[in-house]
Amino acid sequence: EVQLQASGGGLVQPGGSLRLSCAASGPGLDFKFGIGWFRQAPGKEREGVSCIHRTDGSTAYADSVKGRFVISRDNSKNTVTLQMNNLKPEDTAVYYCAAGIYCIGVPDIKEYDIWGQGTLVTVSS
Repeated sequence: EVQLQASGGGLVQPGGSLRLSCAASGPGLDFKFGIGWFRQAPGKEREGVSCIHRTDGSTAYADSVKGRFVISRDNSKNTVTLQMNNLKPEDTAVYYCAAGIYCIGVPDIKEYDIWGQGTLVTVSS
């Protein structure tokens, strides 16, 4: 079974940066071509942030993070990184990585069936 381990959350001031990592392992990973990042703020629904196709490297971003967040992959280590720059208080949320079959457009939670534990990102002065 595919397992995902997210890390890298923390407290950062507005305008600062954080890097989240998602380490993937387990049998079946070869069939999960999309790795996505989602977030859930208090009192809000979980929303898709970004995803990357593990094979061809294609990416997608939510409009709210476009130009500030960058997703990348290291297939030799089976890790996906989300570099978050110019963070805003509204980016505060628990961030989750998830595995799905594809990365086509902004990730939809219905398309991802393997989830890691969340990592908390707090943007506050």
